[in-house]
Amino acid sequence: MPSPAPSSPSARLFRTGLTVALVAALAAPVSGGTAPAAAVVLPTGFQEQVVFTGLNQPTNLEFAPDGRIFVAEKGGRIKVYDDLADTTATVFADLSANVHNQHDRGLLGLTLHPDFPTRPYVYVLYAYDAPPGESAPYWNDTCASVGGTNGGRCIVTGRLSRLTADGDTMTGTEQVFVQDWCQQYASHATGDLAFGADGMLYVSAGDGASYDLVDYGQLGNPHNPCADPPGGAMTPPTAEGGALRSQDLRTPADPTSLDGTVLRLDPLTGAAAPGNPLAASADPNTRRIVAQGLRNPYRFTVRPGTSEVWLGDVGWTRWEEVNRVADPTSGVANFGWPCYEGTGRQSGYDGANLDLCENLYTGDGQTAPFYTYDHAARVVSGEACPTGSSSISGAAFYPAAGGSYPTGYAGALFFSDYSRDCIWAMLPDAPGGLPVAANRRTFGSAAANPVDLEVGPGGDLYYVDHAGSVRRIRYFPGNQPPVASISATPTSGTAPLTVTFDGTGSSDADPADVGRLRFEWDFTDDGTVDATTPTATYTYPAGGPFTARLTVYDTLNASDTRTVPIQTGNSMPTAVIDTPDAGFTWAVNDPISFTGHATDPDQGTLPASALHWRMLLHHCYTLDNCHTHTLQDFTGSSGSMLGPDHEYPSYLELVLTATDSGGLSHRTSVRLDPKTVDLTFDTSPSGLRLVVGATEQVTPFSRTVIQGSSNTVSAVTPQTAGGTPYVFGSWSDGGGQSHVITAPATPTSYVATYTPQSGSVRLPQSQWSVAGADSYETLLVNGRPNNVRDGSSSSIWHTQRLLSGSSHPHWIDLDLGSARTVNRLHYLPRQSSDAGRITGYEVYVSNSRSSWGSPVATGTFPNSAAEQTVVIPPTTGRYIRLRALGAADGSRFTTVAELNIGVPG
Repeated sequence: MPSPAPSSPSARLFRTGLTVALVAALAAPVSGGTAPAAAVVLPTGFQEQVVFTGLNQPTNLEFAPDGRIFVAEKGGRIKVYDDLADTTATVFADLSANVHNQHDRGLLGLTLHPDFPTRPYVYVLYAYDAPPGESAPYWNDTCASVGGTNGGRCIVTGRLSRLTADGDTMTGTEQVFVQDWCQQYASHATGDLAFGADGMLYVSAGDGASYDLVDYGQLGNPHNPCADPPGGAMTPPTAEGGALRSQDLRTPADPTSLDGTVLRLDPLTGAAAPGNPLAASADPNTRRIVAQGLRNPYRFTVRPGTSEVWLGDVGWTRWEEVNRVADPTSGVANFGWPCYEGTGRQSGYDGANLDLCENLYTGDGQTAPFYTYDHAARVVSGEACPTGSSSISGAAFYPAAGGSYPTGYAGALFFSDYSRDCIWAMLPDAPGGLPVAANRRTFGSAAANPVDLEVGPGGDLYYVDHAGSVRRIRYFPGNQPPVASISATPTSGTAPLTVTFDGTGSSDADPADVGRLRFEWDFTDDGTVDATTPTATYTYPAGGPFTARLTVYDTLNASDTRTVPIQTGNSMPTAVIDTPDAGFTWAVNDPISFTGHATDPDQGTLPASALHWRMLLHHCYTLDNCHTHTLQDFTGSSGSMLGPDHEYPSYLELVLTATDSGGLSHRTSVRLDPKTVDLTFDTSPSGLRLVVGATEQVTPFSRTVIQGSSNTVSAVTPQTAGGTPYVFGSWSDGGGQSHVITAPATPTSYVATYTPQSGSVRLPQSQWSVAGADSYETLLVNGRPNNVRDGSSSSIWHTQRLLSGSSHPHWIDLDLGSARTVNRLHYLPRQSSDAGRITGYEVYVSNSRSSWGSPVATGTFPNSAAEQTVVIPPTTGRYIRLRALGAADGSRFTTVAELNIGVPG
């Protein structure tokens, strides 16, 4: 699910991605009938009803044309209901042995073939419980041996499969269509499935990267377990791993991965659908992709009658996005992640000076979102929905015609936020038209953990409550039925058991019915009315269990019913957490061991098998504004896990539920706070800008983090303050310009030292020479290296290409004649075309051509004919090497029109 961002620069602005911010609550007991849910606030005339309950972390809902309803549970089970009146589901398929069910990973995507059941195909998208090349079950839903799901070593993949239905159950074996989507971290996993009007299957998935850190493949031990290019230590500017997998389509020299993309597939084969924009590619994954640059496209919908894909992409520190792929066959949309978030550059990745981002900034940029909302702002001015923790989690279009809602909703886009517990409608200007981003209204506030939206039979909006239910929102244009509410005390105990019932919480939205409701109690559900007062008492004999039913009528005899189970001869157990106590604190990778027991008045001490544990992570925007992820489930009287690596503010909640043989449960929990430490960041001189995590800030400043946590830092370079240009020199901890800090146990300061840049004058080209180049072309073009110092923009150095030209990198060395201090290199690209123009580059300065050391400057040139200037920290040496890492047009060769050298002056 989604996650929050902090409220001020002093708070650490991190954010988990949505792949299902997994909720805390356990499944509620089943209530008879269609139960109203009183908490949600809806527009006048609308009413929410609970349709299905007792589900275990449901994630996805699909309506079959024949009236059946399919519900996916995160752990891997798919349940099917005969119709909306069915209260007992059939297990259609159990994929739990293959599904990796931890944190936000699990079975998240589900859809049916449009011609179901004639074509009896059910499609599933889930986290596969094994690293690339291995078979499930591999981890068996526990990553404790490798530091937990957020330690960077519990690697899984994503799987898209087709199942075949035979009645209400799956027949045959799972047919795997696609196995890809390397997922190093616990969120941003697989996403959603849907069919377009073109009959093609659309698929979304996240980047599989860290949701806490700037991740370009440098994290984990060993680094880069997803084997992203270029390999090795994965350092800027050339790294292409982590979140940059969302931009992998832009690096055709290596095989394309599917992370952070939308696919358009043939539903019969899983291959790229005919007409895809890159259908001519030799890479089968490249052929599948119709959109890229996504962080966590957890839910999407297809606009009815079209193949427009409307995506909800969960943001990091500030922005939630609604993205529109207007025509999936006309070209590949690039929504810009991780280089962009919302419509602006993402500070964390911008500060790392990564080629893939720098190229995007100076090149084509992003496909702008259709709509964004700020974590710190309300979606609709003055609404009751909160701000802060945010994660867009559902999307569904209302029919353009034929629905039961008022005509203003015709063609509207409904979208929801799991963290804010709200649902909104984006309305068209005219019924059935395109939604207008500015035309938004709050539809439901205080909704129950919405993680999927669907429009079902009759034109009602349904949503999946991740805590265990499916809910329907109905519209009543005239008289609204009452909402029954029932409480009973006690609901279990030894016989004879006297129970006090209270129905006074029942209500009706119609003013004419206020205070005029009628009550009918049936204490044993035998069809006999036993009482007609708002409150009542009944004594139950031994036997049972029993069901008490309350029916409430308004003045027009519209009614609503609510039930409650009563057990005699069986009393509630008591769950007890023995260890740890509420004072326990933890650091990252600290063992968190727990023990507990349960007693029952009738059964004595319950066996270990009756104890179920759930470790919850509360991920907070501020300490009082949090949403919840389920980290792991356990069964038994004891267990342990390691403290997770996570941003602050956050805390753990350990929940113990004891269930006796009669099905009665008792739940208790303990809050476990982390050990924190303050880290202080400064620059020399002070007042320059640094990036910590996702946020850029002027120094000095401090961040509170969890002890042992990983934190990415970048020194912004170059930058200007007070009119003086500065370039990064060194960090006080010896790390590189962009590196990872492991938070110590005691407060620590980190200082980035910068070098002011003096003025610069150009050396006459006659005062230096070309010492050599890796190659040059002489056939059909004068491509000799010395052309870079002839003062002419029309002549070029051109690396060899016609006979045996090699691919990048290419280099050219300049000789100053003796050691000199240099601070600029001026590069004039080829003027006549962009063929061979340099994109990524490195500059070296040395006194020896046989020993260059590390580059003194790196970056990316824009694809432009204008001269570009590289700012070099004042460095002394005789030789300068310009190393070209790529070409703007994708050529294997490099071209340069002119070079000039700047020295202080």
